[in-house]
Amino acid sequence: MGHPSRLLPALLAALASCGPPPTPKLPAPYVSDVTIIGHRGASGLAPEHTLASYDLAIQLGAAYIEQDLQRTSDGVLVILHDTTLDRTMRGPAGSCTGRVADHSIGEVKRCDAGSWFNDHSPERARKEYARERIVTLEELFSRYRDSVRYYIETKNPEDAPGMERELVAMMDRFRLREPAARDGRVLIQSFSARSLRTVRAIDARLPLIQLMERIPKGADLGAIFDSVAAYAQGVGPNRLDVDDAFVAAAHARCLVVHPYTVNLEDDMRRLAHAGVDGMFTDYADRLRGVLALLGRTRTPLAARCRRYGW
Repeated sequence: MGHPSRLLPALLAALASCGPPPTPKLPAPYVSDVTIIGHRGASGLAPEHTLASYDLAIQLGAAYIEQDLQRTSDGVLVILHDTTLDRTMRGPAGSCTGRVADHSIGEVKRCDAGSWFNDHSPERARKEYARERIVTLEELFSRYRDSVRYYIETKNPEDAPGMERELVAMMDRFRLREPAARDGRVLIQSFSARSLRTVRAIDARLPLIQLMERIPKGADLGAIFDSVAAYAQGVGPNRLDVDDAFVAAAHARCLVVHPYTVNLEDDMRRLAHAGVDGMFTDYADRLRGVLALLGRTRTPLAARCRRYGW
């Protein structure tokens, strides 16, 4: 995590004021003004962070597909949630166990990234998942280019110095930096405020989302969101922390709210009525169905703040 604007420093004050610019045209497949974010792809239905999972999420109507970035020992950015290979990789122990940072790209490419899912979900077992391999960021961009929207997390960036610059360089290579700045083609998220500030120093126009751990009861949401609004355009909170007051406080600072990870229909309905702007889910089809039945719930934040179509 694990839920874009042409933001120049001079626009920060305007963003904070939540002026009433014209509502931007939001591209399909937005439903009910709530963005569907495919958490690790369609990870409830296919092995997470594999091409099979991403293809399925897109097919099921996800507006964004999410990636967690790790870096191999030889400096290749790969897409994997865990810092270790043990949970989702199968293959030779010397290549497919332990920290991804301790293995070369050649080693991790020997690993099967799909069979584990068959073990956990025999009712959906598909032999072809055994052919899935760990995906590099380069491979991901090469496959989809500008045909999809990406939601990328800098994972454990303190263990991979320079990850942010490498990410932006890869976006440049595939001509994604300008679309990211213009209409949110790529959102960059992190639990690390330092990592997000590093991205902002590289290019202040890039859209940033601050992921949030559980928030203690009674915390000063206004102070928290004031701090985040100084460098980011949104927050990615735990779904359990989000209610009407949370959304109102974030929206008062023109911060979008993308909670994670929302898989139960009751939570989907509750959060939609609270006014969230998007949700991370393992089941894009389930969320799409819930939102289609709800219809429009509240005036989208894009209608009240300076946004550029995301």
